[in-house]
Parts: sequence; structure tokens; C-alpha cells
Amino acid sequence: GRLCPRPGVPSEPSSRSPAGMLPVVAGLLLAVAAGGRGAPGDPESPPGSRFVCTSLPLDAAGAGCPLPPVPMQGGALSPEEELKATVLQLRETVLQQKETIGSQREAIRELTGKLSRCESADGKSDTGTWKKELGRGKDTMGDLPRDPAQVIDQLSRTMQTLKDRLESLEHQLRANVSYAALPNDLREMLQRRLGDLERQLLSKVAELEDEKSLLHNETSAHRHRTETALNALLERVSELEKGNSAFKSPDEFKVSLPLRTNYLYGKVKKSLPELYAFTVCLWLRSSASPGIGTPFSYAVPGQANEIVLIEWGNNPIELLINDKVAQLPLFISDGKWHHVCITWTTRDGMWEAFQDGEKLGTGENLAPWHPIKPGGVLILGQEQDTVGGRFDATQAFVGEMSQFNIWDRVLKAEDIMNIANCSTNMPGNIIPWVDNNVDVFGGATKWPVETCEERLLDL
Repeated sequence: GRLCPRPGVPSEPSSRSPAGMLPVVAGLLLAVAAGGRGAPGDPESPPGSRFVCTSLPLDAAGAGCPLPPVPMQGGALSPEEELKATVLQLRETVLQQKETIGSQREAIRELTGKLSRCESADGKSDTGTWKKELGRGKDTMGDLPRDPAQVIDQLSRTMQTLKDRLESLEHQLRANVSYAALPNDLREMLQRRLGDLERQLLSKVAELEDEKSLLHNETSAHRHRTETALNALLERVSELEKGNSAFKSPDEFKVSLPLRTNYLYGKVKKSLPELYAFTVCLWLRSSASPGIGTPFSYAVPGQANEIVLIEWGNNPIELLINDKVAQLPLFISDGKWHHVCITWTTRDGMWEAFQDGEKLGTGENLAPWHPIKPGGVLILGQEQDTVGGRFDATQAFVGEMSQFNIWDRVLKAEDIMNIANCSTNMPGNIIPWVDNNVDVFGGATKWPVETCEERLLDL
């Protein structure tokens, strides 16, 4: 490269300078120029190159460095004065060139440092940081926390961080080099990646909103189904509490005999008149084994087994009248409520057995032409060996009973069916199921209950 003096300073001595001064001046110029380096933008001056100054003829000065004007003075100078002036001008030129070279060295060092930082920013901060940020964003979106609000906050913070880093990078590049020096392709790449990340953020936010709306809808539907089921259950409970069945007995209670003993029993205060026919109906629930025992027995003086219903041991359930026996095809030991009705008439000793409103058996010749004697004792839950006493624990009834009614006639099958399905209230005209007509002893208890409603729970 060439080293040109500042305007107003001659680059070489005049032809009128003494020949002995030229080597000295040339040596000074070469010594000054030897420490310089190529300009930062000159491709032909790599680091470590040196300036070389060559003398040019006066007529070629216009093509290279401009010649400084020669100061004009009024008169001709003596050779000593002219040499002195030339030395002063050369000294000033040397100082100026030294100052210029120093400032160029500072500029070169500053630009070299800035270029290194730009290259580092381009290789690490720009590409590496963006890859890291994009990778982090991708990982964040790929592994979402369970809380959608945390995801949105995290993505928003990441987005704001990226925007702040972009603005910082732009300010840094604008401070280091001119804003126009930022490569257009790098700026477009950064803006494109930022736009892609914004679109991904908006897409994820939209997905989270959709999932939140779907979850809300499913929760609302589940809540609605639950509330509907609870309301239906509450309505059913209210109906049961109000006793919404068509049949309501005057006295809703049951007698409970939980143990197989010879001292738990119930006693009907009212006795029977002389009967030539009867119908006995009652509700039973028992799972005792073997055999449920004796639901009821009627004893009169001279005949302890005037009327007895018993299931004893492994024998089928039996009806005894005047100590005569008929086996009944009933099956009631499954622990559920069953409605049992038995009819009998002295004419030919005809009998019928009903379970849950259905006739399961019939027969005849059971104590024919024998009238039922009056004035006896009616016991619930025990079999009498004497009138009102001598109970046998092995024959005791274990379970619950209710609605024990006796009529002095044979009821029609239709009436028995209506009683069994709880559509008709027909208290017995001889022995009705009334609370003040039944006493309990030995630990037997009476409980308020609607048997027809309890039976629904067994179904």
C-alpha cells in the first residue's frame, strides 16, 4: 500500500534540496512506515504486511498522492533557508504520519475485536442460542405440565425472553457496526424463527383452551348425570318415606324373634270363636336352618295342636288341625319376605296353600267335619305342648313376621292375590293385625315397618 502525506505537506524534498539530505529523509519515512499494517478493508494487505514508500516523479504525483502546495514567498530563498524549511516540513510530515499510523492501529485493533465478537455472536449467540431456545421451546411444548395455566405462563416467559434477546442483539449489532451491516439473511432467519415460535405458541394455547373446554364439558356432563341419579334416588326415598303404595295397613309393625329359644314369643290377646272354616294369612321372613320353626300355634284345653303351622328339622312345612297333618308345598326359608295364606274348611277337610299370591297346593281329608274349638290361646313363634306353655326351643320360629290375620271363611284366590301384591287392605275379621292386640315376651320385639315396602328391597 501507499502512505500519502496529509494535504499541505510535501511527500518528498524539492529538487533543490541538497543531495546529502535525501537518504536521511527516506530512511526516516521507511522507519515510520515499517510499523504500519494494511488497512482493515484492503484485501491485498494481510496481517503482518508492511507499507513500502517509493519516490514518484513530479509529473506522476497526480495519479498517486496529491502534491501539497509549495509555499510561495516574495523572494528567492538561499539554499540554507530553503533546506531548513524543507526539514521543518518533513519533520511535521513525519509527526503527522506517526499520528495517522497510531490512530489507524487503534482503529484496526477496535475493528478486529468487534469483528471477533460479531463472528462469535454469529457462531454461538445467534445460531447456538436460537437452536437452544428453539429446542427448549420444543421440549417445553412436548412435555407439558398438567396445569394449563403453568404451560401458558412458561411459554409466554420463553417468548418474552426470546424477544428481549433479539432486541438486545439488534442493539448490540447496531452499536458495534452500523445497522445496515447486519446481514439481511440473518435478520430474516431470526424473524422467521421468531414467527414460527409465535405460531407454535398460539397453536399450543388454542389446544390448551380446547382441552380445557372439553374437560369442562365432560365435567359438567358427569355432574349432571350424578345430580340426576341423586335426584332420582332422593325422589324414590321420599316416596318410600311417604308410603306411596296403594296398600297401607292400620298398624305397620313386625314381630322379631331373632333367637331359637323357648322363651321368645308373641301372644295374641284375642281368642278364636268356634270355626267351621278359616283363612290364615301372614308375612314371613326367615333363613333359619334346619327348618324355620313354628310361626304360630293355637291350643285349646284337651288339644295342644288344634291349629299349628310348623317347619321342624328337615321335614317340609306342615299344617296340623286337631293333631292331623298335611304337608304343604311351600318354600319360605330363603331369608326374603314371603306372603303365606292357608285356607281350610271342615267340609271334607279341604285345604289350600298360597305363597306370594299363587296357589301351590291343595288337598282334603284334613280333620274333616271337625269344628275348631273356641277359647284357646294363640301364640306366635312357639309350639305349645299345653295351653299357653311348655315350649320346645327346637321348634321355635326364628325370623320376623307381620300382618297375621284370620278370617272365619275361605277367601277367594283373587282376594289372596290382591293382599299378596299389596293392592288391597283386608284385615282379618276374627283376628286383625293390630298393635294393641299383640304382646311380646322374653326379648321378642315389635318394630314399626311397612312390610310391602320392605319386600321391594328383597327383589
